[in-house]
Amino acid sequence: MTFSSTPTGPGGPDEIGGGTAILDRELEKLLNEEQTDDPGDHDKFSHYVRKEKILESAVTGKAVRALCGKKWLPNSNPDRFPVCPNCKAVYDKMKG
Repeated sequence: MTFSSTPTGPGGPDEIGGGTAILDRELEKLLNEEQTDDPGDHDKFSHYVRKEKILESAVTGKAVRALCGKKWLPNSNPDRFPVCPNCKAVYDKMKG
């Protein structure tokens, strides 16, 4: 999954009220925040993560961070679980 900003008006994506730049900044802030994983509902869902991060994790063993903020080492088939509602909500906002 690839995310990018695209201009939506005369002021471009950084203009308040238009574009995805605000969502991009919020996502970046969320991805950079350290969040302690707790054994809870996160493990009952499949999460949205950029494909290149999944591949990187497979090669390096580095944890990935989902759109909802969950950080973990992917090691199970995501098809076995329903989609995380928080990841879906963030993804839907980003799609516009």
